[in-house]
Amino acid sequence: MNEDYLWDKSGEPDPQIQELEELLAPMRYQPKPLELPQQLPIVRRRNHFPLLAIAATVLIALLATGLWLRVRTEKSEAPREARSVPSTPSVKEEVVENKTEPPVKAAPRKIHRPRSTRTFAQKQQHEEALAAKEQVVLALRLASEKLKLAQRRTQGASPNQIKNQHKVG
Repeated sequence: MNEDYLWDKSGEPDPQIQELEELLAPMRYQPKPLELPQQLPIVRRRNHFPLLAIAATVLIALLATGLWLRVRTEKSEAPREARSVPSTPSVKEEVVENKTEPPVKAAPRKIHRPRSTRTFAQKQQHEEALAAKEQVVLALRLASEKLKLAQRRTQGASPNQIKNQHKVG
C-alpha cells in the first residue's frame, strides 16, 4: 500500500483502494450551480405580542397604583343614621287645621365629621421614625465595633495576650 497515493494521488495506486473509489464514485461530491428562487414579495409578519405585553404591564401598573392610592387616602367615616325630620305643615294646612301653635323648627343637624386622618398619619410617621432610629443606632454600633477591631489590628497584639498556647516548631 502506497501512502502517497492516499494523500496526493502520486505513486502507484493499490488495487483495493481503486476498487473502493469506484464503488463510492456515485456518492462523490458533484457541484451544482446555485439556483435562486424567483423573487417573491417580502411579506413581513408583525408580531404584536411584545406590544400587547407592554400595554398589559402598563395597565396593571396603573390599576395597582390607583388601588393603592385609593386605599391610602380612604377616609373612615362613622356610620350615618337615618333621621326623621318632622315635616313642617304648610300655610294652607295651618289654616285648615286652625292651629295657633307656631310651626316646630327641626333640630339643627349635627355634622358628622370623619375622624382626623392626621392622627393616623402622625402615628404612622412616628412608627417609621422609631424604626429609622433603631436602624441608625444599629449601624452606629456596627461601625463602632468595626473601628475597635481595626484599631486593635493596627496597634498589634498586647504583650499580655496569648495567641498560641503550643510550641511552634
